[in-house]
Amino acid sequence: MNALSPLQAPLLSVLRIVSAYLFIWHGTAKVFGYPASMGDISGNPMMIAAAALELVGGTLLLLGLFTRPVAFLLSGQMAVAYFMAHAAQGNVLMPLANSGESAVLFCFVFLYLSAAGGGTLSLDHLRGK
Repeated sequence: MNALSPLQAPLLSVLRIVSAYLFIWHGTAKVFGYPASMGDISGNPMMIAAAALELVGGTLLLLGLFTRPVAFLLSGQMAVAYFMAHAAQGNVLMPLANSGESAVLFCFVFLYLSAAGGGTLSLDHLRGK
C-alpha cells in the first residue's frame, strides 16, 4: 500500500482548486488587465469568449460545481488555444518554445478532472449526498 493513498481524494480537490485559481487569473488579465494586461480584447470575439470561459468556467471549477462537463469544455478551449495561438507560431511539438506550456498543462489537467470529478471538497460532492 502506498503511504500517500489516503491523500488521493483530498489532493484531487487541491489539484482542481489550484488549477482553477490559476486559470481565473488568465480571465482577469484579459478583462481587467490585472495582474498583467493582455491588451485590448474588445474587438476580438474569440478573446472575449475565452475570457468568459476562464472567468465563469474557472469559478465553477474552483467551487467544484458541474466539474466534469465544465472541465471537459475548458480542456477543449485550451486545446484550441494551443493550436490556434501557440502552435501557429511554429514548433508544434515544443510548447516551451511557443509559450504554450501552460495551455497544454491546463488542457490535460482539465481533461483528467473531466474524468475524475471534483473530489471530496467540491459542491458536486455535497450535491451527491
